[in-house]
Amino acid sequence: TQLYTNVDKIPFRKVGLVLGASKKTIRGTDNLYFSYRIQAAYGLFKAHKVQYLLVSGDNHIKGYDEPSDMREALIALGVPDSCIILDYAGFRTLDSVVRCNEVFGEDSITIISQEFHNQRALFIANENNIKAIGFNAQEVSKNYSFKTRIREYFARVKCVLDIYVLYTSPKFLGEKINIGK
Repeated sequence: TQLYTNVDKIPFRKVGLVLGASKKTIRGTDNLYFSYRIQAAYGLFKAHKVQYLLVSGDNHIKGYDEPSDMREALIALGVPDSCIILDYAGFRTLDSVVRCNEVFGEDSITIISQEFHNQRALFIANENNIKAIGFNAQEVSKNYSFKTRIREYFARVKCVLDIYVLYTSPKFLGEKINIGK
């Protein structure tokens, strides 16, 4: 299996890739996707199922910085800063997953997000020969997530086009960064 929900049953991986989400909703309330991913990442770290957390997200405009927000939230829970690596060029899921291997040199990872998102991320990992497993963060209610579910439908179509038709690469690659070396 590639998808896990039980911390006790998931195998160890050196790096957990936490996929980005905004800290707040458009209405200014806490974003449950963000909160639940942080809780899941912390749970894996605390249980020694990952040694490092690579937080990957968008920060393309001033005042919006998913990786730094994730870092702050993880530190507040007790994850040492030395165990958190920031990827500021995770503009989309494809970028985050491929960069984990191409930039950070990791080919065996745990992807941390909600199940619907992990399914797409694992598809990308599999197509890029990355040995990935997914840890499913707590889901949010269907009422809360209607727009996200619609968006995911189109994201999956785009993902298939990116991989099989457009051969899309991440927007940025950059210099190699070794995690934990």
